[in-house]
Amino acid sequence: EYTPALERAGYQLVIREPGWYEHRMFKRASNDVNLHVFSAGCREIDRMLTFRDWLRTSEGDRELYARSKRALAKRAWKYTQNYADAKTTVIEQIMSRARRGAL
Repeated sequence: EYTPALERAGYQLVIREPGWYEHRMFKRASNDVNLHVFSAGCREIDRMLTFRDWLRTSEGDRELYARSKRALAKRAWKYTQNYADAKTTVIEQIMSRARRGAL
């Protein structure tokens, strides 16, 4: 029911993963925003917010993540998921520090 409002705001549904927390990803035509939508109460929401909040406070990890994304973005990927998978190691390293920092 939220999709028409997002489409009116310029977003297009590009990924639909009903088997993974009802995840949806929308993009704008300008391709400068990835908007992820999950089912209410999904534990992935807390994980993503922890990651976001940590990057807001940790300059070192923010720079590490930015460098990693830039390096990976220069490569050609057959599937977007391959790019996402390639970020897993650095994300898990950062998440480990974020969880310790959140205690």
